[in-house]
Amino acid sequence: MQVGTGVSIVNRIAIGKIRIYKTPEYKINEETVPDPIPELKRYEDARKKVQDQQQVLYERAVASAGEDSAAIFQFHADMLDDDDLNDAVKTIIVEQHRSAEYAARQGFNNVAQMFKEMDDPYFQARSADVIDVGNSVVECLLGLDTSSLQGTEPAILVAEDLAPSETVKLDKSLLLGMVTVEGSSNSHTAILARSMNLPALIQCKQVSDDWDGHMAILDGYNSCIYVDPTQDLIDSLTKKHEQELAKDALLQELKGKTNTTIDGKTIKVYANIGGPQDVGNVQANDAEGVGLFRSEFVYLNSKSDPSEEEQFQAYKRVLETLAPKLVVIRTCDIGADKTVDYMNLDKEANPALGYRAIRICLTRKDFFKRQLRALLRASVYGNLGIMFPMIISRREVREAKEILAECRRELANEGTPVADNIQIGIMVETPAAALCADDLAEEVDFFSLGTNDLTQYTCAIDRQNAKLEPFSDTHHPAVLKEIQMTIDAGHRHNCWVGICGELGADLTLTETFLRMGVDELSVNPKSVLPLRKRIRSIDLTKPVGQANVGDAE
Repeated sequence: MQVGTGVSIVNRIAIGKIRIYKTPEYKINEETVPDPIPELKRYEDARKKVQDQQQVLYERAVASAGEDSAAIFQFHADMLDDDDLNDAVKTIIVEQHRSAEYAARQGFNNVAQMFKEMDDPYFQARSADVIDVGNSVVECLLGLDTSSLQGTEPAILVAEDLAPSETVKLDKSLLLGMVTVEGSSNSHTAILARSMNLPALIQCKQVSDDWDGHMAILDGYNSCIYVDPTQDLIDSLTKKHEQELAKDALLQELKGKTNTTIDGKTIKVYANIGGPQDVGNVQANDAEGVGLFRSEFVYLNSKSDPSEEEQFQAYKRVLETLAPKLVVIRTCDIGADKTVDYMNLDKEANPALGYRAIRICLTRKDFFKRQLRALLRASVYGNLGIMFPMIISRREVREAKEILAECRRELANEGTPVADNIQIGIMVETPAAALCADDLAEEVDFFSLGTNDLTQYTCAIDRQNAKLEPFSDTHHPAVLKEIQMTIDAGHRHNCWVGICGELGADLTLTETFLRMGVDELSVNPKSVLPLRKRIRSIDLTKPVGQANVGDAE
């Protein structure tokens, strides 16, 4: 028996044969070509075809893993429209008289290397995305079909790493678990594993090609994979795996029940979504509402600035379908890692701290008003909350509210009905907002803590940089103090407080958040029922850590 160890992403068990996933090696002809014109056409045809494929992958990713996972494919499609990149490839074809596939490989590799050598970890991480898109273009030019790499039987997939396009192309029905040599907790493998609740192991350096076809057990609880396990180990972990499946079935019995602790405290459990296509998951997992509708995906999915009518239809569909449940729609959070060409945003050395979210909206008033008018028009079809992102001052909140009031007046003059009871809130995702929470709470009806960015900005750690994982602590005392400060400040001013970041689904913190007094937790739809189960197992009258571990019926 061989044992491989790494970093576990999901604490579950997978039992089955190993399938080594390897992208086929191919040889590119490096000889010169007499006429570059046909090669330019070949490249242009391949570029457009791959761009169309990225849209297909986007839609598939939305269905299987949610909007967060899918956003990368919009980035890929936009990359293929980049003039600098395309000019670099075409220059190699014309000036060096090289084939389209040679020029594509060289051009994309050069750009990737440029990103890799930048000081900013965010741009360093983008180099892998450039390589992924470049490989897709080269494979298209060579007529390669990689659809059979996964095989046709259920298996534990083992790879050096999995690019975004590879994870989406996988047949999820054949996926028992995943193991990679590289990767980080924010890699696409990890995101896919969490969204599917599949065991996954990253940074497993013992991986060997010889494992292909061998029986194995992936043990997420102990962060290891057993290759050719003993019969005793198979028997023991098979029993544990069967218990997992039984627990999954029991979760379905929680549908329709309240999120109430043993001692009677009830909180709201909402879902995070990216668009109308996610509404089915909200209903299937029995969420009480939507705590975060990431409206930026309406923009990312559009080739041009979406009109007021296009936005209205998207918001109306969600509100109407989920009425009377509350749907909190976050205004456009474009910027940082989410960009679109038609907005003509400048490249920034540090985009996470740059021109993004509310900063764009307050300086592009017409752009902002189109969204606000669409939201107000849609408000009569359901129960709407509007949330402003990346707020750091009372001045920003007041400016946003004044623009909203201006839109309301315009619609009234046009005879367009608008709901009276729209709740207004903000994201608390910076230390500045947490420290000024008392002032901000006087301006709004609710706070929603974006713990992903709050942790990143508080700890000065880029959450997408794998090298910083040893220094990252999602339970950092400073972050927890900021959460408590925000909850206390909100309650002092009759402002309800929720959490919509990743920590909301962290079951090890659920009791902590309840004791802090949080009013609402908004999570990935698949996390709603496990969170409900955890809430119903807690007795807040008992000392910390001594809550009942059973369900409250």
